[in-house]
This record gives sequence, structure tokens and C-alpha cells, in this order.
Amino acid sequence: MSQYDDVWLVIPAYNEGQVIADVVEGARKTFPNIVVVDDGSADDSAKHIMSTGAHLVRHPVNLGQGAALQTGLAYALAQPGAQYFATFDADGQHQTADVEKMVEFLRAGEADVVLGSRFIEQNGQVPWIKRVVLRTAATVSPTARKLKLTDSHNGLRVLNREAAGRLRITMNGMAHASEIVSFLAGSDLRVAELPVDILYTDYSRAKGQSLINGVNIIFDISLRERGRR
Repeated sequence: MSQYDDVWLVIPAYNEGQVIADVVEGARKTFPNIVVVDDGSADDSAKHIMSTGAHLVRHPVNLGQGAALQTGLAYALAQPGAQYFATFDADGQHQTADVEKMVEFLRAGEADVVLGSRFIEQNGQVPWIKRVVLRTAATVSPTARKLKLTDSHNGLRVLNREAAGRLRITMNGMAHASEIVSFLAGSDLRVAELPVDILYTDYSRAKGQSLINGVNIIFDISLRERGRR
């Protein structure tokens, strides 16, 4: 038995065959319950996932990270005893120690959702241009401002069962991050940020979403939010 038997890690994966087994095996040392959604990968990701003991769900075609997260959350919510749900990247950037800290914060009843932030504590790991873009994104987003977020596009999140059950991600691509923030801002759920450490490797940098595309997504969501007012 593990003290984290009631926690499920949800990992969306697309063509992560090089690293996914190491990421999952490392996470399972602390969190025994992991579902990896292979989002239509063209490589051997599924084979590597199956070797880890994690639960594997496969999309027959690539639908995007938002859709993979929604699939994974739905799967995890259906599992007996599941109470806490963490979204966790497949490229090795996230740290299980941060998930532990975030889960314990929720257990203490301090919030319903905890979002990771790269900017509460300045550790120098975030490349300077990425730092500028992400901080700007948090500033221009009306919903991020409403929640007083410092990092609106961090993929490391932990939700309790109520929050996870109410969340519906409809934007399949990377715009899902802004959609989640918008949902939280319009809900009565208690939202908190905690500092997290992001490990930027050569692999994760190469796989990362382009900064220009990220800015375009933020502005698109921001315009939609304003248009609904």
C-alpha cells in the first residue's frame, strides 16, 4: 500500500518513445496509479508505456493534448478510490516531489485545485525569453488576472475529485491550458498556486511548443473571453 493510492497521474503522450518509459517508471516509485494516453503516436511510445505497468489508453489518431488530458481524467475518475488527479508531462520536465507537495496541500483542505508556478520562486531554470512570454501571457489573460496567477500555462496541476469531475476540456490542442484557467475563473472552486521546479533538458526544449504559437493561443483565448462580456 502507498500513501498515494488515491492519487492518479494523467500523462498525455505523443511520440515520446525516447523518454516515456523512464518518466513513468520514475513517477511510479511514488505514485502507483498512472494512466498514459498515447495520443495517436507514430513511434513506439505504446510499447514503452506497456513495459512500465502504467495504464495505457490509446487514441487511434492524434487529437491534441487537451483531448488526451480529458480522456485520461475520465479514465482516472472511473477508478475505485481515486480522489486526486495530477496532470503530468511526458517529457521529463515535471518532478514528483512537486506533485507530493501539491497533493498534501489539497489534503489539508486549503484548495480544490493547485496549479504549479515557475515564477513564485526564481530558480533561474526558465530560459529568459520563455520567462518573458509566459509572464506576459499571464498578464494579458483576464482570467489569469482574476485568479491572480503568475503562471497560466504550467502543465503541472493537481485537482481534487470535485474539480476533476466538473472540468470539461473541449479544446483539443494546446489552447486547453487557457480553457482550464477560464473554467476555474468562472467557477466557485478554490484555486491556489505553489512553486514548482521544471527540468529543461535538451529533449524537452526540442519538443516544446513554439513561443510564438503559445502567444497566439493566449491572445486568441483572451479575445474570446472579452467577446463574451
